[in-house]
Amino acid sequence: MKRVLISVSDKTGIIELAQDLAGRGFEIISTGGTAKTLTSAGVNVTTISELTGFPECLDGRLKTLHPKVHGGLVAIRSNTEHMKQLKELDIETIDMVIINLYPFKQTILKGNIELEEAIDNIDIGGPAMLRAAAGNYRDVVAIVDPEDYTRVLEEIDASGDVSIKTRFKLACKVFEHTSSYDTIIAKYFRDRLGEEFFPETLSLTYERLQEMRYGENPHQRAVFYRETGADVGCLTNAKQLHGKELSYNNINDANGALELIKEFDEPTAIVFKDANPCGAASGSDIAEAYVKAFEADPVSAYGGIVAVNREVDGATAAEMHKVFYEVILAPSFSREAFSILADKKNIRLLQLDNISARLPEGTYDIKKITGGLLVQEYNNELIDSDELKCVTDVKPTDEQMEDLYFAAKVVKHTRSNGIVLAKSKQTTGIGPGQTARVTALKNAIDHGDKDRIAGAVMASDGFFPFSDCVEIAHKAGITAIIQPGGSIRDQESIEACNRYGIAMVFTGMRHFKH
Repeated sequence: MKRVLISVSDKTGIIELAQDLAGRGFEIISTGGTAKTLTSAGVNVTTISELTGFPECLDGRLKTLHPKVHGGLVAIRSNTEHMKQLKELDIETIDMVIINLYPFKQTILKGNIELEEAIDNIDIGGPAMLRAAAGNYRDVVAIVDPEDYTRVLEEIDASGDVSIKTRFKLACKVFEHTSSYDTIIAKYFRDRLGEEFFPETLSLTYERLQEMRYGENPHQRAVFYRETGADVGCLTNAKQLHGKELSYNNINDANGALELIKEFDEPTAIVFKDANPCGAASGSDIAEAYVKAFEADPVSAYGGIVAVNREVDGATAAEMHKVFYEVILAPSFSREAFSILADKKNIRLLQLDNISARLPEGTYDIKKITGGLLVQEYNNELIDSDELKCVTDVKPTDEQMEDLYFAAKVVKHTRSNGIVLAKSKQTTGIGPGQTARVTALKNAIDHGDKDRIAGAVMASDGFFPFSDCVEIAHKAGITAIIQPGGSIRDQESIEACNRYGIAMVFTGMRHFKH
């Protein structure tokens, strides 16, 4: 008779599995609450105390850490010396463990819990048994995921045992699970400690959210993962209401649009495409904001992503329906709006509650490089108010200052080197991702709204190394500039602005985005 040890926090399907295993001749060993659940369902159970001859104690903290458990798991069956010692010590082998761990993650995600409650939900014996079993996978089947119950039973029925290939795969799953479990605990402790933002060893854990047809290009495989504990306002928490499956590029651009929309409190719409905003605008209501954002660059908008920070109403949806978009992201859709937009069967409609929620302090911004990671604090800032100052003879008007703030928000989320032109809280030209700032400015002017560039303001994500940008801005009719400042040639740009009557404001804060 084979023996299986069952100890689960998530009891999904466990009664049926235990009944099936018992029907196939397995002796069921179990612990604590699991044993009670199985016994109540009529399953014949050997308790862990009956197995070890030692009572469960210390509020259940000590029950499975015993030689009669671990000896039965780690002994190599083909090793005659191991088997001899088991016989001498009166230890019987255990052939399968079915274990999932105390719900530590679910406990801390409830929020506002005491440290002691979190610690009470740290599993001690479970990970030890899983690791022992997985390390001896040739002799012990280790199951941590209820999704694998059926597969294991099918193999037992087909061949009388579980294949080595499946055993190895299940063992791999165990180590991934226990690693993730420990990582979540370590992060919780580190956050409580509140001292080291960048620890000596950084462990991260993510959960698979969605498999994708392909990645950035059709020949690349891809999967979408969710960060464990990701808070409100994250794209991973968006609910897809309509449309076909999101692609890798859809998700990447939707996240870029989401990051930008969080900068705004007033009704605002963003049209985002190919990792950059191509139109952005604020208005008295969301319909006005959307129309302005679209009109900022109607050519580039085709096939783009739209993000808005107000409910999409019928009037806004009617305007959106005129254009081909891949994704529309909003906090909600009115019934009329949904009916209008769902007329297009492929458009993805994403609802994200708390779309404007800012990411909490301590959020990592991570970039993968070959062989490593670049990790930094998430860029939650916009302008250093202590450093903000007008450096020219001409001061910006209140209206210009509003447009400068608007343009600064957009350029922060434009790939570097980036330039944004804006007027009446609407982008009139965007020059993203150039190797020279002057090229970015020329692109913004050349591809912008020719009728609205004169009188617009300009934002730059980095300082001007020369006065050439001011010269070009003057010829285009730019009236005010906002930039970080800090170049050794700042004075040249200041003098050029004074010569042409252009107001220029230094923020003291650079916003490169590569």
